[in-house]
Amino acid sequence: MPQTTRSIVVDGQPLRVAIRPGSARRVPLLLINGIGASLELLQPFVDELPASLEVIRFDVPGVGGSPLPARPYRFTGLCRLIARMLSELGYEQADVLGISWGGGVAQHFAAFQRSHCRRLVLVSTATGALMVPARPSVLVHMLTPRRYFDPEYLRTVAPVLYGGSARVEPDQVSGLMHDGNRVGPAQGYVYQLAAGAGWTSLPFLPLLRQRTLILSGDDDPIIPLANPRLMRALIHRSELHVYHGGHLGLVTEAAELAPVVDRFLADGGAGG
Repeated sequence: MPQTTRSIVVDGQPLRVAIRPGSARRVPLLLINGIGASLELLQPFVDELPASLEVIRFDVPGVGGSPLPARPYRFTGLCRLIARMLSELGYEQADVLGISWGGGVAQHFAAFQRSHCRRLVLVSTATGALMVPARPSVLVHMLTPRRYFDPEYLRTVAPVLYGGSARVEPDQVSGLMHDGNRVGPAQGYVYQLAAGAGWTSLPFLPLLRQRTLILSGDDDPIIPLANPRLMRALIHRSELHVYHGGHLGLVTEAAELAPVVDRFLADGGAGG
């Protein structure tokens, strides 16, 4: 069956959802995207995953095709919404992959919506407010969604912001990020920034029960490598895979990283 995209309403909030059907024998994979990005951005990664793996994507409220919520939210409220979205779609449990900002949401989801998350994949992400920070010259570009509106600006900042292949092929990154990506209102980006303000996963990472795969690039200006190494030390049932690339490796190196994720999810190790 082909991928379907539709809008559903969860607790009064319309959400744009895309589902690529797979085999009933496998646990579906839920993807949580980075800040400002609609579900289209991860299409290259989805295309590299085996057809047997069902994939669920959605636009966070205020991003892409999901309307701005009535009020700002925190990770706790967003994770409750995601859990209810899964139930509304008929899923009791999913494997959860979060990238960048979405990786913070995924950590929170695994900790506080534990019954809905079997395994966890954390990509290009860290522990929130308490982390080894990026340089100010990098962080300043994260304060605005301009890179999603202005392709020329993105080509200019991509090398310093994303690292990896963006240093030599900024046009490729600009093309991927503007190929069908649906940009939401600027206020939606502000809500995402506010949702994670002051949040940290450090106190609860040692309590996570899920088997966890941490993916990090060796040239990620936003997430210095010290951060995933710290997460690996704190999450008991975790493994760290460092790839040669930058912050957007899940998209730019999708052919390399999709099999790594699939092997981890398909591995029948003890305890799920």
